[in-house]
Amino acid sequence: MTTIDPQFAADAARDARRARLFTRINKIDSGLKVFGLAWITPILRAAAGDNPRGQMKEVWRLLGVPLLAIAIFLMLWSALAPRVQTSLGAIPGPMQVWEQVENLHADHMRTMEDSAEFYARQDERNATRIANGDAPRYRTFTGAPTYYQQIWTSIKTVFFGFVLGTVIAVPMGIAAGLSPTANAAMNPLIQIFKPVSPLAWLPIVSILVSALYTADDGWFSKSFLISAITVTLCSLWPTIINTALGVASIDKDLVNVSKVLKMSTWTKITKLVLPSSLPLIFTGLRLSLGVGWMVLIAAEMLAQNPGLGKFVWDEFQNGSSVSLAKIMVAVFTIGIIGFLLDRLMFAIQSMFTFSNNR
Repeated sequence: MTTIDPQFAADAARDARRARLFTRINKIDSGLKVFGLAWITPILRAAAGDNPRGQMKEVWRLLGVPLLAIAIFLMLWSALAPRVQTSLGAIPGPMQVWEQVENLHADHMRTMEDSAEFYARQDERNATRIANGDAPRYRTFTGAPTYYQQIWTSIKTVFFGFVLGTVIAVPMGIAAGLSPTANAAMNPLIQIFKPVSPLAWLPIVSILVSALYTADDGWFSKSFLISAITVTLCSLWPTIINTALGVASIDKDLVNVSKVLKMSTWTKITKLVLPSSLPLIFTGLRLSLGVGWMVLIAAEMLAQNPGLGKFVWDEFQNGSSVSLAKIMVAVFTIGIIGFLLDRLMFAIQSMFTFSNNR
């Protein structure tokens, strides 16, 4: 009868546990990369005993180097900003900008308190009116939108324009990818309109919206539609181009199989074309969302749609001693939200495709 060495059995069990642990770490890694937290993976690997020194070098590359670069940027900003004088005073440093972050947050909290008190008083008055047999009267709080509300308005606007652009761009891209004739027809228009600035589209969109959207109590304000449609016109081109490229790159053998099986056009698109071209379609969508977010700020400035663009313009026109610091708060806000929107699109892409694009 064969006797198993206890030490060998213990080593085998330990190796099996480590293998299961590394498998779980690898599964977690894909999710961490989606949210820009890839530096956590080497820490987990080092804790599991996988070449700790090498993993710490990876942590330094993924986390230490970016943090060091940010620290150097902040130090240079703090040192150089006071030396640059403008019509609004010296360029604000990091501390002055952070003070305005706190002030904007405090303004938001005060406005929310005022709004709550306004509606509480209105409810009390309406309760008295109802008790006296009179009809209640309802009014909307008319306080100026806070910084957080303007951020939310910008996000709603860009998503509305992005979704509208996607609904237009994906079918056009599929048609251009499947049909050389459709591609030949669309290509000149794409090449002509793709480089057009949002500042050129905005007057045209403003005139058309004012002429066609005459309802004063519609679902959307005119300024919102002007900004959103401008975002659509400037952001749909990357999706059209990448969708057409993805569809045209489908394996010809798969196309021939669809012909042999006599698939209908709808079945061919849903079962063959879309699954095969999703990685490039999502690449186009990520580019389109980024373009739309950049375009939105200029559109909001000129359309005067409440949002981050209007906030920047109002502060520029205000010209107070803290306006420049508030504008810089908006700049950082725009950049951070742009990064988060890209991560959101990549997370959605990871759910539907196996692309490793970052």
